[in-house]
Amino acid sequence: MSGASDDAPEFMRAALALAARGLGNTWPNPAVGCVIVKNGRVIARGWTQPGGRPHAETEALTRAGADAKGATAHVTLEPCSHTGQTGPCADALIAAGIKCVVGAMEDPDPRVSGRGYAKLEAAGIRVVRDRFADEAKALNAGFILRVTQQRPLFTLKTATTLDGRIATVTGDSQWITGEAARAAGQLLRLQHDAIMVGSNTALADDPTLTMRVPGASEEPRRPRVVVDARLRLLPSSRLVQTLSLAPLWVVTQMGHASDVKEPLVDAGVILIEVHAAGEGGGVDIIETAHVLAERGLTRILVEGGGRLSASMLQADLIDRIAWFRAPAIVGGDGLPAIAGLGVQGVDELFAFERRSVTNWGADNLEILTRRR
Repeated sequence: MSGASDDAPEFMRAALALAARGLGNTWPNPAVGCVIVKNGRVIARGWTQPGGRPHAETEALTRAGADAKGATAHVTLEPCSHTGQTGPCADALIAAGIKCVVGAMEDPDPRVSGRGYAKLEAAGIRVVRDRFADEAKALNAGFILRVTQQRPLFTLKTATTLDGRIATVTGDSQWITGEAARAAGQLLRLQHDAIMVGSNTALADDPTLTMRVPGASEEPRRPRVVVDARLRLLPSSRLVQTLSLAPLWVVTQMGHASDVKEPLVDAGVILIEVHAAGEGGGVDIIETAHVLAERGLTRILVEGGGRLSASMLQADLIDRIAWFRAPAIVGGDGLPAIAGLGVQGVDELFAFERRSVTNWGADNLEILTRRR
């Protein structure tokens, strides 16, 4: 990157790549990247650290030191202007003598929302707005949803045969996809704040839902979320027995007796009680989304099962799909990835747009986004 002008586009591309490093680790804060450039040369880089602080700008300014004076900072999100657990990044940039700030997008947080840019400009700093805004918004879609709609971004991850089955008629499912695809699934976990499953999946598979990526940071440790309306999860389950590895949040209906709740609570499980969905049973999934956002989650990977996936589709909560597909067929008596949705006509289909298709061994991974 040497020889480029200080506000050249490639520096923001580098900042976006740095920001992506924080996905899954920075909640409740956004994942932000910062590149500081002087005389056409990168002098410092920074990205939001685990737990959401220090912020990207602080990290980069610390590395730049006195050289930051007269430099240009490329930041993937408008620098904050309010005081939280740390001081405003806008103030830090001003104090460091930065001469220009190139921002990818305005911060939708009402505590900022243009105030950071205004503070910089009031201090005589040149501000360039909306550099690769679409890319920045896609990167922090979960943070944006949490701030503007009070819910996280939900990615539905499933691994099926060509005919959309996740298990045989006997319930055998290990393994439909190969080792390479399963490794890619672990990388998806790494990029999300939490993993969520329904109670049927938790009872049938008895998973741990922990990270299995060598060298991956577990700070902050990713909560495992089980939607269990009837509170059937047992203290002897592997999910409860591995509480030392990652927190376990169980979302259930209000009104369970104390003797039902106490064994899980005593084991260290965090119970989240919400209203029932109504006559159909289950929990109110929209309320669940709001409560999880209130607890700071911005990106959740939904790993099954079919009933949970269907209820979230019906509530219009599935934003993205990561669909692993093995080149094999089970047949109509196999277990479907999605339970019944009650679709009557083609005009009622839940439509998605394909963003990418990649090969992982013999299997394919399709990334799709909800067509709004």
